Amino acid sequence: MTAHPRLPGELADPTTLSDSAQSWPVSSSDTKYDSPYVALRVDTIVDPAGGEHDRAVVQPNGAIAVLAIDDEDRVLLVEQYRHPVGRRLLELPAGTLDVVGESTVDAAARELAEETDVVAENWESILHLYATPGYSTEGWEVFRATGLSALPDEDRTTREAEEADMMQWWLPFDQVVESILAGRIADSLTVAGVLAEQALRSR
Repeated sequence: MTAHPRLPGELADPTTLSDSAQSWPVSSSDTKYDSPYVALRVDTIVDPAGGEHDRAVVQPNGAIAVLAIDDEDRVLLVEQYRHPVGRRLLELPAGTLDVVGESTVDAAARELAEETDVVAENWESILHLYATPGYSTEGWEVFRATGLSALPDEDRTTREAEEADMMQWWLPFDQVVESILAGRIADSLTVAGVLAEQALRSR
């Protein structure tokens, strides 16, 4: 390793630096809440010096999002009410991994159809990330979907609750990026997916 010439820290090798697996011992674990959608437990972890620390761990099912792009480079966004933040948010079509045994790409296709009445021929995974790793196990995956077509009327889902009030919008990709940078779109999974696509296009 080589130290930075002026500042704390080491100079990284970009070919080898990456996230890595590690697990500190857990001396106790107490489940506080459990449901099919999310669970909450408190773990007492033991640091390398032997100190113990309580850590709340939220366990959602994980989620996927779909960056659906039409032939004119327009992105499909959904607008829906999100009660915890008290706002209607513009988001990529997305959903939780709540079907046992379903692959992430199948979940993405299902959610795209359920939320937007759209199906896609081409699927590519473009991003994996953790939502809030300081307290949650939730992992996210974003797919790019192209070759879009409308779902036949007889195959469409009857949307309920917040999704019954959902709206669908098409916006040119560059304008979605501008809306994110201007703060008009703030959903983190949407921001990450769109900016990942922009980075891939600039390579």
